[in-house]
Amino acid sequence: MSISFREEIRNLKAYEPGKPIEDVKKEYGLQQVIKLASNENPLGCSPKVREAIVNAVNELGIYPDGNCTELKEALASIHQINVNEVLPSSGSDEMIDTIAKAYINKDDEIIMADITFPRYIQTTEMMGGTPVIVPLKEFTFDLDGILSKITDKTKIIWICNPNNPTGTMITEKEFVDFLDKIPSNVLVISDEAYREYVTRDDYPHNTVKLLKDYPNLLVMRTFSKAYGLAGIRVAYTIGHKDIIETINKVRGPFNVNTLAQVAAIKALEDKEFLEKSYNLNLEGKNYLYSEFDKLGFYYPPSETNHIFVNVGKNGQEVFIEMQKRGVIIRPMGGDFIRVSIGTMDENRLFIEKLKEVID
Repeated sequence: MSISFREEIRNLKAYEPGKPIEDVKKEYGLQQVIKLASNENPLGCSPKVREAIVNAVNELGIYPDGNCTELKEALASIHQINVNEVLPSSGSDEMIDTIAKAYINKDDEIIMADITFPRYIQTTEMMGGTPVIVPLKEFTFDLDGILSKITDKTKIIWICNPNNPTGTMITEKEFVDFLDKIPSNVLVISDEAYREYVTRDDYPHNTVKLLKDYPNLLVMRTFSKAYGLAGIRVAYTIGHKDIIETINKVRGPFNVNTLAQVAAIKALEDKEFLEKSYNLNLEGKNYLYSEFDKLGFYYPPSETNHIFVNVGKNGQEVFIEMQKRGVIIRPMGGDFIRVSIGTMDENRLFIEKLKEVID
């Protein structure tokens, strides 16, 4: 092919999602397969959300509200902010891309961890920025290490809290102390995709309140995890109105579809479903901890709906052998895998098949 492309994307690799259930069924001739690879809510979504989506089907012939007016108003009311301080997106992935388009110039330095959500580095390289990688310390963010890497070229710092894939978190005190030391011209982004699963009291549960003191902070949240809307793609970002307006300039028109807007609004209302998701996740996490302890496996304590665990055997080999037995997990390099917390039946089946593979 003689058509040239941007040099910045030459070495980029396409994102590899978790393997679909149907593909594994066909490949191994299986009738039943469970997927514990992509950190999805095993309960699906709220019944109230499903009902709202069905009722909105007749609206599919017209374009969605490009301003997400009702969703913005709902979010602004919940977080006690102005509507011009919140911006919905088609999942967090789209927002990460949009932020990169709005803020990253060639050779800007973007600081991130070595083991974290891969889209941060992909979008940095896509825009010609320079990734500055700070290794995790005890499987969580090394904030002092990040501070030591700030230069006059630093544009953005990515903080995934709790972190994907390790499940670890930084405390509110640690985060505030960190923000106090960040230059005002550096954008700090707190990606809080898993915040609804956090059990610890010292987590920064309300980072939105920090925006008044730190206008260079952006807070990202999603409906894909605890709310169970991964398939419909909807998230939102809160920040200073000037930053939100800058990002909005490069946002695609009608980026959040009609069903996603309706679903998100109804999901916000169903607190009972959210509590049910939290409780199921906690029960499953404690069960898996117990089983991993019996097997002598190391895992950093998780504040998410997944566990990053060393199974003492090559993770890629374990991934393949588990697929043969109808369980999809995620290899993470070396002897580590990441397993999503499912229903209790799914968790028990995972342990049963993992023992077979390890033995």
